Amino acid sequence: MIDDPRIEWIAHPDAESWVHGVAAEMEQVLAEELAARGAARMLLSGGTTPAPVYAQLAVAPLDWPQVTVGLVDERWLSPQDSASNTRLVRECLLERAEIGHFEPLVREGLSLPEAVHAANLEAGHAPDACLAVLGMGNDGHTASLFPGSRDLDRALASPLPYAALDASGCPVAGDWPLRITLTPAGLARTRHRLLLLRGAAKREVLQRALAGEDVREMPIRVVLGLPGRPLRVHWCP
Repeated sequence: MIDDPRIEWIAHPDAESWVHGVAAEMEQVLAEELAARGAARMLLSGGTTPAPVYAQLAVAPLDWPQVTVGLVDERWLSPQDSASNTRLVRECLLERAEIGHFEPLVREGLSLPEAVHAANLEAGHAPDACLAVLGMGNDGHTASLFPGSRDLDRALASPLPYAALDASGCPVAGDWPLRITLTPAGLARTRHRLLLLRGAAKREVLQRALAGEDVREMPIRVVLGLPGRPLRVHWCP
């Protein structure tokens, strides 16, 4: 149990209950949004951690044609690449449920600045997302807000939903330093924010983040300080 007013800590006994618990909460948020507004928009992270959650969510009896799916962040590579968040979301969710609309971040034929501009235009005309699914790296990054990256300060200060970021030299960024990422301003526009964590190491990283205030050191702290509902943290060993 982690007791902090900035988060709601939900511990699951194992991976299976974690998957079902997260998917059930996502389904509930989307169902409530669809009932209230007739449409829903959510932003998803990539990676292997949330993949089984998306596959579980895909079988939920929702009015999927009224749901829009966007991304929290994306690597600057082809959407067909195996490391693309677009490809993961497509294979785990978009090809399994009849989603009404998908908002890509990488667009064929556009340069990185042009793609960011297009993403900001689309997000600017879209309703606020009812749900954002986040992850966290062992370095304390979330989305593609990497500590030590050359564009971090600019991304943190941007008033726009999305920004380009060059994470060259940041080991966790791996072979894909160029990114498009949701900014704190973009995150602030989401009403429900879920952080998905697995393992003791991630729990310890979160505890370190909660113990400090320097956002540049651990950008996950951006989410802890946002107005609105506390961050919902789903964790399992």
